[in-house]
Amino acid sequence: MKKEIHPDNYRSIVFKDMSNGDTFISRSTANARETIEIDGETLPLIKLEISNSSHPFYTGKSNLVDTAGRVDKFKTRYANRGKK
Repeated sequence: MKKEIHPDNYRSIVFKDMSNGDTFISRSTANARETIEIDGETLPLIKLEISNSSHPFYTGKSNLVDTAGRVDKFKTRYANRGKK
């Protein structure tokens, strides 16, 4: 890192995903109201609603909508209803 371009409060900080309890340490200048002790060291804590460990896109648990397949299913299901 280049010297004297980062703010003075650039420090290690803990981010905690509140949906699954996963924590990770990164560096940030974010202001934190709470602290947490990890590995004998007290660090500022930022609580997150969602992170890469709980986001459906990154965990592979997302449902992809197949609009073309839905239209085809509808047409085949109701094709004979109008014919008498």
